[in-house]
Amino acid sequence: MADPILVAEGLTKTFGKSLFSGRPASQRPALDNVSLTLERGEILGIVGESGSGKTTLGRCIACLEAPDSGRVLLGGEDLLKLKARSLRTVRRRIQMIFQDPFASLNPRLRVGDAIAEVLRVHRLADAGVIPGRIGTLLAQVGLPPSAADAYPSAFSGGQRQRISIARALAAEPEILIADEPVSSLDVSIQAQVINLLLDLRDRLGLSILFIGHDLPLIDFIAPRKIVMFGGKVVETLAAGASLAEAQHPYTRELISAVPDIDRLVERS
Repeated sequence: MADPILVAEGLTKTFGKSLFSGRPASQRPALDNVSLTLERGEILGIVGESGSGKTTLGRCIACLEAPDSGRVLLGGEDLLKLKARSLRTVRRRIQMIFQDPFASLNPRLRVGDAIAEVLRVHRLADAGVIPGRIGTLLAQVGLPPSAADAYPSAFSGGQRQRISIARALAAEPEILIADEPVSSLDVSIQAQVINLLLDLRDRLGLSILFIGHDLPLIDFIAPRKIVMFGGKVVETLAAGASLAEAQHPYTRELISAVPDIDRLVERS
């Protein structure tokens, strides 16, 4: 890739400290020297079972977790070396969409207020134009302007995920990190949210890290994929290669556990 928008190099993260020594209680890190690149406008899939380190990787790239070592380069600038004030300015360029849309929204804030909060914090709109900007963002994710006046509890799971996406888009990001954004939704609603993400990628030129454990879904949405196990990247599949073509024993084991594996093989 000639001009990747994001480069992560050698990310390592270990959680937990011993009460007696102060050193890590476990010798197995959540991330173990993980590196990746993300091209402009690309959707990169990150797949692995629970505990493989994929969510920790996403949080470290979004600067929500501090890795023990490594670099996260955005436009050539190492985010992990920035001071707090500079980091806040840059952080809006990477936004994260979480698995549980209800948990990521303040139930005491109306939808419009939740979106306006992002615009004010990052000083992206004057007070007079914020209502119009909120309406535009809601329209981008397929919701009516009247949604701004309601609380999150008034919406379905799929609609709440759309609101979370609208809130992320309010920061005018270049990169979205989608951490299993549809795993808690019904299948029909999953398709709507996936199609929305694909449409936003095309219209806004977003780059997306799509994290998940649903192999057919990752295979569908992400041309290039990396497979994680035990905090490490064990396999990388080039653009256009199906997961059914994977060679690593761990990836083959994952594939064998998928009931609808015929769909993967047929797509390959």
